[in-house]
Parts: sequence; structure tokens; C-alpha cells
Amino acid sequence: MEDAYAKSVAEVLEAFGVDRTKGLTDTQVEQHARLYGKNVLPQEESTPFWKLVLKQFDDLLVKILIAAAVISFLLARMNGETGLSAFLEPSVIFMILAANAAVGVITETNAEKALEELRAYQADIATVLRNGCFSILPATELVPGDIVEVGVGCKVPADMRMVEMLSHQLRVDQAILTGESCSVAKELESTSAMNAVYQDKTNILFSGTVVVAGRARAVVIGVGSNTAMGSIRDAMLRTEDEATPLKKKLDEFGTFLAKVIAGICILVWVVNIGHFRDPSHGGFVRGAIHYFKVAVALAVAAIPEGLPAVVTTCLALGTKRMARLNAIVRSLPSVETLGCTTVICSDKTGTLTTNMMSVSKVCVVRSVHQRPMTDEYSISGTTFAPEGFIYDAGGLQLEFPPQSPSLLHLAMCSALCNESTLQFNPDKKCYEKIGESTEVALRVLVEKVGLPGFDSMPSALNMLTKHERASYCNRYWENQFRKISILEFSPDRKMMSVLCSRKQQEIMFSKGAPESIMARCTHILCNDDGSSVPLTMDIRNELEARFQSFAGKDTLRCLALALKRMPPGQQSISYADEANLTFIGLVGMLDPPREEVRDAIHSCMSAGIRVIVVTGDNKSTAESLCRQIGAFEHLDDFAGYSYTASEFEGLPPLERTNALQRMVLFSRVEPSHKKMLVEALQTHNEVVAMTGDGVNDAPALKKADIGIAMGSGTAVAKSASDMVLADDNFATIVAAVAEGRAIYNNTKQFIRYMISSNIGEVVCIFVAAVLGMPDTLIPVQLLWVNLVTDGLPATAIGFNKPDGNIMTVKPRKVNEAVVSGWLFFRYLVIGAYVGLATIAGFVWWFVYSENGPGLPYSELVNFDSCSARQTSYPCSIFEDRHPSTVSMTVLVVVEMFNALNNLSENQSLLVIHPWSNLWLVGSIILTMLLHVAVLYIEPLAALFSVSPLSWAEWKIVLYLSFPVSTGSTLLVMPFN
Repeated sequence: MEDAYAKSVAEVLEAFGVDRTKGLTDTQVEQHARLYGKNVLPQEESTPFWKLVLKQFDDLLVKILIAAAVISFLLARMNGETGLSAFLEPSVIFMILAANAAVGVITETNAEKALEELRAYQADIATVLRNGCFSILPATELVPGDIVEVGVGCKVPADMRMVEMLSHQLRVDQAILTGESCSVAKELESTSAMNAVYQDKTNILFSGTVVVAGRARAVVIGVGSNTAMGSIRDAMLRTEDEATPLKKKLDEFGTFLAKVIAGICILVWVVNIGHFRDPSHGGFVRGAIHYFKVAVALAVAAIPEGLPAVVTTCLALGTKRMARLNAIVRSLPSVETLGCTTVICSDKTGTLTTNMMSVSKVCVVRSVHQRPMTDEYSISGTTFAPEGFIYDAGGLQLEFPPQSPSLLHLAMCSALCNESTLQFNPDKKCYEKIGESTEVALRVLVEKVGLPGFDSMPSALNMLTKHERASYCNRYWENQFRKISILEFSPDRKMMSVLCSRKQQEIMFSKGAPESIMARCTHILCNDDGSSVPLTMDIRNELEARFQSFAGKDTLRCLALALKRMPPGQQSISYADEANLTFIGLVGMLDPPREEVRDAIHSCMSAGIRVIVVTGDNKSTAESLCRQIGAFEHLDDFAGYSYTASEFEGLPPLERTNALQRMVLFSRVEPSHKKMLVEALQTHNEVVAMTGDGVNDAPALKKADIGIAMGSGTAVAKSASDMVLADDNFATIVAAVAEGRAIYNNTKQFIRYMISSNIGEVVCIFVAAVLGMPDTLIPVQLLWVNLVTDGLPATAIGFNKPDGNIMTVKPRKVNEAVVSGWLFFRYLVIGAYVGLATIAGFVWWFVYSENGPGLPYSELVNFDSCSARQTSYPCSIFEDRHPSTVSMTVLVVVEMFNALNNLSENQSLLVIHPWSNLWLVGSIILTMLLHVAVLYIEPLAALFSVSPLSWAEWKIVLYLSFPVSTGSTLLVMPFN
């Protein structure tokens, strides 16, 4: 029943054919169960494991690698190769792909946990009226029309319409659904609001929310998927995961690279058709197979096999650094998404604020004989910790607050007229509340005021343990006074009172809405001398003005406190006693902004990132917070910058587009609005980060480019998110954005490094094939270079220090290519040099080396006809391992120098020294040690078809390799 909130109790009961005094009959229960279904969230079929695994191989580059591995194995078998040599190359490729697939499967299985954890918010049991009798039944057996009774601590078992109030009030904590910072009072009357959101439906109890005060009965109007919780589940199911910007760019690059590879491989094979019949191959077919192997080697050379592993490793290293910043990354690819975030949609409660209601201002009457008649105090401290100071209107700290009579009685009343508990949690190392936030705020105020009696009290309190300190002053007043009778809060009176006794003297303390308390006051307590004087119209007007200032301009939640001396021996109080009260003071409280948020907002503005505050709270409260944190800085008029959800939905399409571009505050929202906002921003090519902590935030967290959950939030929100803030702090997001930008820059650098290295390998093989030279490098050598000698430095490049201006530049555009324009030309030139240097080393050994055969160049490029000609040298010289060893070593060493070129994108080695990244220096040393081991340890040398090098050969390797550094420096000059 979708419009139950707009119907009267009688209309709702009639719609379900139920008697409120008897409940449903067994026959009706069966009918309704068939008609509406069970009260459970349906189990969604998860993706089979084998499908998840296959999905990881649905990539063009991966398919080319698999094809290359299979073909390589078949060709090896056709050539009669057996054992390790036949399996080495395919095995290495498949191991890389398997590792990459494992990361992908783990990431995807995490995403499905959010739907499972949503079930945890369903109640287990319910007290139900059926056939005229109450019974406790499993909540899954509820059907629409059931009459259910709820009380304090109950988890609401289904969506229900209030039908009867069994106490003065019923208050429900529905923060997991709406994000409201305070519990909500429920009522019986129907709601006439147009386009009502969850917050407007004050007569509806929502499934999964918790009753915090009172008792009531309600009729079930929705079960299972037809509840507010069910709609969240449906929204999560409809939300498809989006590929991250880097993933999209890598996919585009992969497709481009695949086409280029295919073209070059075909070209090499076609160009060499004339060589198929060369005698060295032993026939046309064998010649075709030989050049097919060359084409396969070219494919292996062109594909950076280590790229997926290096990207994953770099992102994983980034997550470790982020964890130290209290940002726990759940999805590796999301790390770099932070780098191009253009909009942060931040939840207000608990993220921008502490989610700990605190008293920030107190107003008392100083004296009736001087102006101004009132004193105003401000209180520091923004958490539940009993730490903070009280300052007068001049900003001076009060050394002994209890010496002020009004503050002393304010503390008494706050401690005694209170049903909450403040305690220290040693596991979480923080102070926690039990009960209403407003009452806990008063408890904390009592601790900040302290106790009367001796001057050393402030320092004495600091000597207590945190457990003792939590409620030390509150316990003192509770021990001094004995509670005799309580008048609970009721919506009509808007106040509560408690009768206390101390030394044969009875006093009634009252607290409540300022308008209710002041209307019942006839006297005021003076702060100057502690005297009680009549409340005149002048004093009343001044107090009214202060109240309007607190509630209006400062948007504080206000309470007034009062007392009344009662006749000795009185044992009970009634509503009639709540008259002729003595006014003590007015307290203003708020959910305070975190101290570091203002600077974080400014950092976002400097970095070109827009912050939109998204909250379920009302517009005026949210606007006040935005003023305090600097989101509305330089704005006098908030029109066009602040919208409620209903206002935004009512805008014409063009105005809505304009609103999206200017919006700073989005208030009075429900879950569907958050997801709608994310989708609308994404259609305007914004990269959106969304924060949240409640079940209501899960669909938007899943839809956002990067969903950020709070560490103290619900399991559902965490499971739907990409990142979790351990400290619930907005400033941590800004620090994570800076880290994300640095990670992307480093990722971009090592991708470019690997690509330039692979271009070198392609140039080497292509030029050698076109010129008709023997194989300069074989596939297993290329794999060694791509995985080890390229992989280690590439990973170390991930440790490059971030640029100093990283948070003063605008976010990169989503469609920005990883390599483009001048940079592409730069890396093409470097890659071409790498390839030509590798071939030069090969040619040098044959033509110029003292240890080589000293062949003319023409003999080298006609090697395939050697057996058909009369030569002065044996044809077996072309099978010598020395020339390919020189080529491979040149390739390795030149890429070590090339790695040093990637310390920065736009700065050369003349500006940034190698030791700025010691990890890179270490990886280069380790790579060279591994390469030397391959050359000089016989089993490895045989496996990779290499041989030891002489000092003369090492010198030519260095001569050919070093110029890449100076050449790259010259190519970087245009940026400096």
C-alpha cells in the first residue's frame, strides 16, 4: 500500500479488512500470504564461479596472448622440441593470466556481499495480534494487515502504518534509511505533503529502523521487496558496475595495440614470403613456419605481458599508503579513480560533522539591574569526550565554571533531568552514548562545567582514568540527589520533569522546548548572586531574542532548563506542578563540523573539485553547516546553490542542468535521490565520489565512480563501496585524492616506460626481419625482458614522489589518453632508439667484434642462403649465442637507463636526481644482478640461449645504451 501515509487509520484498516482489536484471522493470513508473498528479501542468484573466471579472459590483449602461447607451444612441438623448452613460454604466459584473473574474481565476489548483508537489517521476531491474541512470531511470517506492537529496542519488522500510541510518544532512529542525525517522533495523523519523502511520512515505521522511545501498535502495509529496505535492494540490483577511467583507457589502448600487432605480424610474414624457399629453412612450408614464429615473437614483444601485474602491484602499494591515511581500499582499480574525481558528494552527518551532538552555547540571566541582562557562554569540544572549556562573551576562559550560580544549577538540572548514559569504550578508545543524542550532549556539558568545592577540581578531574572520567560529575549529582518521581516527555507539553530530594529539601528540575519552559516560568535565577527574582516582560523579551538568534541565525537545537522548590515531603508530581518555575538557562546544541573540514573544503576548491553536501536533514540546518565549513564562502544569497530534493525534481530540464553545475547543497533527500544525483552528474561527464554510511546510501555508493563508506557505517554500505574511511573524516578523502593523483601519475609513467620498451622490441624484430637478418632475440628472451627486467623497474616507478603542485591543478579529463601527442612522439623516438641499439649490438658482434667472425654486412643480411653458397666461414656461426646475448644485454641495459627517464613526466634527470626514488635505484641493481646470473650460471644460460660476455662486449653494451638518457633529456626540454 503505497499511499498509507496519506490515509487515516480507519481507511488503512478497512483496506486490509482488519479489526484493530482482534487482528487478522488465520484465513485472512493465508489469503494475504498468497496475495503479497513472504516478508523476506528474495535471494538473488549469484554469478557462477566459472562465469566469473571466464569473464576475466574477455579482453583482446589477453586473447592474443593466449593465442601466442598456444601457437608457440604447437610450433615448438612441430620442431621436435620437448621438455622445459617447449613449455616455458606458454607456461609463463598462462601463469601471468591466471594471477590477473584471480584478482578480478576476488574483486567481483566482494560486490555481491552487499546484497547478502542487507538481510541483517531485517527483524527476527515480531509481537503480532491475530485472532484476538498476541503472540511472538518469526518476522518472516508477517503479512500486510497484521497488527504489530513495538517498543523500545525493537527492530521494526516490516513497513507499518501507526494505528495506536501506547505511550506519550514514539521515537524511531531511522538514520540507516534517511541519514537524519536525530531520532524522529512518530504520530497517528495522516500526512498531506505533496511528493512526500521518507522524512515526511511521520506516521510510517520503516522496516529495519529501531524504536528508541515509547510503545505503539501499527498495521503492516508492506513486506519483503515492497518495503523501503526492499526498494534499496532493487536499486542495488539495477546498478551496474562502471569501468574505472584507467580501465577504459587501458582497454582502448589494448584494442589499438591489438590491431597494430596484428597488422605488423601480417606485414612481417607477407614481406618475407620471398624467403620461404631459402635453403636454410629446408622447404617452403618450413620457411613459412619459421616466419610465422617470427610473427609470434613479434606479438610477444609488442604485448607488455607484465603490465597487468605491474598495474595491480602499483595500485596495491598505493592502497598500503592510503591505509596509513585511514582510507581502506576495497577495490584496487578505484585507487586511480580518485585522481580524476571532479565532484565529491559528501554525506553531512558523521562525515562533515562528528555525529556527536554537542552543546556549543549557553545563555543565562546575569542581573536585572544592568544591561545587557543576559550572559552568553560558548563551549569548546565537538565530541562526546568530556574535554572542553567554557568561554565568556569576551572569549576569556572561565577558570572555575561552578562558581557561576546559573552554570552550577544548569549542570545539576542537566545531570538529573536525563535518561541517557555516557561511557568510554576501551576497545574503540572513544566515548560512546546510550540514549538520545541531545541528552548525552547535556551529560557532556555537566562534565565540562565540573564540580564546586575546591579550586583544584579541573586538574583533579584530569587525573581520573577515561572510564572514571566519562560520567564522574554526573554521578556526583545523582548521588547528591535522590530521584523520587518522573514526568516523562509528551508531545503536547514538549517537556519533562523530575522530582529530587536532597537533605530534606525537594526540588523539581524541568527541561524542554524553550517556548514551553518559558511560558511556565515566573522567576529567573540570577548569575551574579544566585538570587531568584520575578521574570519581567523585558527579561522575557531579551530571552526570546536570544532564543531566536540561537535557533535562527545559528540553527542550534535549543532546550531551556528550570527548577522549582517543592513542599517538604512531597513524593509525586503532576502536570499541574509544572507552573511557577524558575528559569535557569538556555542551551544551544548542534552536530558540530569536524575541525579539519574547512581546510579540506578549501583544498578541494584549489584542486578543481566541487563538493556537494548531501543530507536528509532540513534545509536551514544544512545551510548553517555549509556556512561554517566554507562551502558557501563568498555567497550572500544561497538561491541556485541550495536545493531540497523536491525543489530539484520540480525544476524544468534546462534549469535542472544549470542547477547541477552550481549545486553546493542537496537536502531533505532519500535513497533514490542520492542515486539520481550521481546519475545526473555522470551524464554531464563528471567523475563522482559519493560518501555514505547507512543502508540508504548503498545504491548511490555502488553507482558512483568511487563509493566511499564510513568505518562506523553499516556493513551494507561498506560492501557496496570501493573505499572505507576508518576515521569517518572528510579530510581523509582529500588526502586520498592527492594519493590517488600521485598513483595515477606514477601508473602513467610506468605504462609509458613499458610501452617505450616494447616499441624497442618490436622495432628490433621488425627491422631484423625486413633486413633479412637472423633472429636477434627469441621469444623466451623477450619474455624474460618483459617480465623481469622491465617489471621490477616499472613497479619501482610506482614509488616516485608526488609533484609539489599535485593538489593545485584541475582533475585530469576522463578521456585523456595515457599516451598522446608530443609524449607519444617522445616515446616513439626512444623506442625506436632502443630497437636500433639492440640491432646495432647484434650487427657489431658479427662485423666488428674481435671475438666475432668479422663478416661483411652483406653476408649477414643474406645468411639464409649461406648453405647454397661457397663461404669462407661455417654457416653454424649464425647459431652462435653471443650476438643474441649482446642484443639482449643491450636491450636490458638501455631500458635501465630509460627507467631513470621516468622519474617525472615533464622533468629531466638534470632536475630530478636518481636517488629521489631509491626503490628504482634498488630495482635497477637487482635487475642487473639477475641478468648477470642468467649470463654466467650455466643452467640458466642454456635455458635462455645466452653465453657470458667479455669486457669488450660489456663496453659496447654501455656505449650503445647510455645515449638514451641524454636523448630523453633533450626530448623533455620543451616542457621545462
